[in-house]
Amino acid sequence: MDKNVLIDSLLEPLDGTKTAKVDINTGTGNLTIDPLTGDAQVLASGTLQYFEDQGLPTRTLDSSNGQTTLTLRGRDTGQSWFRLPWQACKGKLEWQIHLNPTISSDIIAHSDGGNVKLDLAEIAATHVAADTGGGNLDVVLPDNAANLNATASTGGGNVTIEIGSRTTGSNTVDASSGAGNVVVHVPRGIAARVQARTGLGKAIVDPRFSKIDSNVYQSSDYDSAANKVEITAHSGAGNVSIDTK
Repeated sequence: MDKNVLIDSLLEPLDGTKTAKVDINTGTGNLTIDPLTGDAQVLASGTLQYFEDQGLPTRTLDSSNGQTTLTLRGRDTGQSWFRLPWQACKGKLEWQIHLNPTISSDIIAHSDGGNVKLDLAEIAATHVAADTGGGNLDVVLPDNAANLNATASTGGGNVTIEIGSRTTGSNTVDASSGAGNVVVHVPRGIAARVQARTGLGKAIVDPRFSKIDSNVYQSSDYDSAANKVEITAHSGAGNVSIDTK
């Protein structure tokens, strides 16, 4: 029999925040993060589902000199979860979180096995780390990213990353899956060096990236480009695709 699902509302005021670290762990649930809309003076809002006998998710908020750390944690269900790395939990719980797009944020997003979807196109993220034990990852990076470091990994789902069209500086993207497909979309005007590896699948790399070494591809202007991305993409069993968008 399914447990009763309740909702905890999230609403955290800005209170002078200039930069933020947002650290989210849903437990076994699914997670969606996108930009807050409207002019409200809010750091984050959203809804966090939890099981009635599980207890409210825990949250901490620490602020000092304009730097705020927001931590959200789903409580342990008390159930023993045994699964292989490529088996998703298919989490029944849904967390939907909206972040203030004007605040420079370091974002950490984790699920034990649910799906994680990050729409950060309008968010001023400076660092992004997303992972799940076995679900799918769909990550849209900031459109105006600058010197961004982003990682996305799953035990067995698919990973899709879209790099922002106005990305500047030197950036790194690391995408990996134990068994699923990995796809990285690179804007046409951004230079890139790509390391694409797969154990059992195929590596499919856009022809604008010339092969320069085993599993390594590079755009002709990479060395001299002011705006560039270094991409590492790996799958244990699925295909790895790097395309131009």
